[in-house]
Amino acid sequence: MMDPKTLSDRFPGDFVFGVATAAFQIEGASKLDGRKPSIWDAFSNMPGRVYGRHNGDVACDHYNRLDEDLDLIKSLGVEAYRFSIAWPRIIPEGTGPVNEKGLDFYDRLVDGLKARGIKAFATLYHWDLPLMLAGDGGWTARQTAYAFQRYAKTVTARLGDRLDAVATFNEPWCSVWLSHLYGIHAPGERSMDAALHALHFTNLAHGLGVAAIRSERPDLPVGLVLNAHSVYAGSDSAADQDAAARAFDFHNGVFFGPVFKGEYPERFLSALGHRMPEIEPGDMETIAQPLDWWGLNYYTPMRVAHDPAEGVDFPAMQPAPPVVDIKTDIGWEVFAPALGDLIRKLNADYTLPDCYITENGACYNMGIEGGVVDDQPRLDYIADHLGITADLIGEGYPMRGYFAWSLMDNFEWAEGYRMRFGIVHVDYDTQVRTVKKSGHWYGELAALFPKGNHKLAE
Repeated sequence: MMDPKTLSDRFPGDFVFGVATAAFQIEGASKLDGRKPSIWDAFSNMPGRVYGRHNGDVACDHYNRLDEDLDLIKSLGVEAYRFSIAWPRIIPEGTGPVNEKGLDFYDRLVDGLKARGIKAFATLYHWDLPLMLAGDGGWTARQTAYAFQRYAKTVTARLGDRLDAVATFNEPWCSVWLSHLYGIHAPGERSMDAALHALHFTNLAHGLGVAAIRSERPDLPVGLVLNAHSVYAGSDSAADQDAAARAFDFHNGVFFGPVFKGEYPERFLSALGHRMPEIEPGDMETIAQPLDWWGLNYYTPMRVAHDPAEGVDFPAMQPAPPVVDIKTDIGWEVFAPALGDLIRKLNADYTLPDCYITENGACYNMGIEGGVVDDQPRLDYIADHLGITADLIGEGYPMRGYFAWSLMDNFEWAEGYRMRFGIVHVDYDTQVRTVKKSGHWYGELAALFPKGNHKLAE
């Protein structure tokens, strides 16, 4: 087992170690204090959408156990907490009246973090779109971007003075492709045309959100969290190599290009541009406003081969087999070098600001035995990926922090509660939290920071 002290020596003293969660996955209290349904409440209650028809009604009951959970975060020794804010708590119908009780909850959360000396990294959108907006087209409708702008302004006006950083969106790849093209996440659509509309209007909402945040708090560091894919070709054949390049454009370039270059990838537009919604004058400039930071969520590589089927949509790719036989309990290949390859390629292709690894972790479903949870594979996974992060810092990349996913076991979207990513175990019957072996190890590492060996920028 890697010694935390030895690993810590590879990081600058101001590197931020934190933990991350998302509102719908932990809060519960889905009908309390004025909250109205999100698209995930509706999706969870439809047969066949979520494992076991699990839902977010109770989750980890974080809404009612806030102080206990903030104490738990403090006990882990981490310096920062990344959480998301539930739009359906703040503006329950997406537009219309603001719900003060919803804002009050996040006031208590942020004040609780400040009182415990923990930095607050907020995410404005982690997939829980107010259900009422779905009736007007949801993310496939341009007006949703303007509804998000108002929501971003409302939250920043109330909480922005106490936040250390804010992200507009978490993993738009999921809320665009996984939700509108592959049908796996809410609202469960399987339409390229719907997905292309959601793509542009999500990107636009990000840009409008950045402007709204800065109009309220020009000094608040604002960023975007992307689950960029480390794409590998399944073979050296020209066909597979081309498929990997197309996959990079489709899974990464359609987000990074507009935000960091002000343009969609050429190959993508030539194939699918005629099916996009109208890109109005000023849209790309709005989307491409400079960011203070960006977040990377990384778990597993993407391996692709050419799909020779006739009439298949761009990017005309299919999965290629893994090269490593180590998998997590959710079936994802474990391959830490992909994290380094991904950061290097993204920085070569785009001019990027400071980077935080905003999610990284592993699904292992060990339970409590003898009062402990021995999740050594998760510990090894986190340690290996932190080692790659230290390598990147040594190469000069501006990696500023790492947030373990997740603080605690929680509602794992379409997988319900059967998949566990937490460094803290949750007994869903009793809501008892038990720090796992990985959590104790990570806490030892985090407690060593901040420390005195700050590397000054040259």
